[in-house]
Amino acid sequence: MSNLLNYLLIFVPVPIISQYLGWPAAITFFSACLGIIPLAGLMGKATEHLSERIGDAPGALLNATFGNACELIIGFAALRAGLQEVVKASIIGSIIGNTLLVLGGSILAGGLKYPVQTFNRTAATTSATLLAVAAISLVVPAVFHFTMPPERHFSEHWLALAISSILFVSYLLSLLFSLKTHKHLYGVVRSAETDEAMGVTGWSAKKSAAVLFVATVIVVVLSEILVRAVEATAHAMGMTQLFIGIVLVAIVGNAAEHSTAILMALKNRMDLAINIALGSGAQIALFVAPVLVFASHAIGRPMNLFFLPVEVLAVVVSVIILSFIVLDGESNWLEGVQLLAVYAVLAAAFYLV
Repeated sequence: MSNLLNYLLIFVPVPIISQYLGWPAAITFFSACLGIIPLAGLMGKATEHLSERIGDAPGALLNATFGNACELIIGFAALRAGLQEVVKASIIGSIIGNTLLVLGGSILAGGLKYPVQTFNRTAATTSATLLAVAAISLVVPAVFHFTMPPERHFSEHWLALAISSILFVSYLLSLLFSLKTHKHLYGVVRSAETDEAMGVTGWSAKKSAAVLFVATVIVVVLSEILVRAVEATAHAMGMTQLFIGIVLVAIVGNAAEHSTAILMALKNRMDLAINIALGSGAQIALFVAPVLVFASHAIGRPMNLFFLPVEVLAVVVSVIILSFIVLDGESNWLEGVQLLAVYAVLAAAFYLV
């Protein structure tokens, strides 16, 4: 499945050609999406492979920087274009996408092969709690917006900076927890089978670094093209920018994680599958979102953390059902269906908002 994504590399030059020849914006947008998917996968593989080679602390820093680089690059491109709502929608979409779509697909795929799969309950509930912290952090700005008088709304940007700083520190402390004080809970043994599933068998450190650099540069180019085509595509397809950010852009960033998590679940490596899904979701909430807030202030386009009630509801609902799924340390295919059903309900709601 991971290798099948590489066939999508044929779409990489299409958005560039489409933009040059003046093709419809929808062709430019969707071809850019399809081209970014395998590149995001290559970036993730190269990052994971390099982090294994350079040790725990440097590897953690590399993962923090490039683990969700695709979302960061697309988000920064959208910030520069003044599309703050798309950026915020993509943050929400990535959180619920990893929590419901990636994890749900993995549990369903693994459950169809194994009647019951087990995982480390403590590690899973820790990741779920981090996502709950993120949900609380999204609720507070919304309550602030609706309870404060309009003349106080200028303070939302300062509140966003304060919350982002707290989330960023929480993320750093979570790294300390998983890599130092409680690393035994996350001790996933890598094997040749795991490397083969991830598509990095035989990769040297130099090859990983080269792949990471080239893929990052191309993603930067395609992200700029994708962002420029968002508004015209939304108008032509009858979709809102909210739906594009939460569903389409988020799926583009999560496709690589989805394929790897499913492969791990099919090999009965549920600890690794859950770590991929929930770890990526927590990293989006605690690292990517704060960095984008900081970046927005740095480029003079400050972004607040006020989300629409339906966006806040989506994250809260995701965290609630996630807590029931990971509580017993076991999973089966029906739980995967339940997660996917919640995602489908939310996606339908976002399409109609």
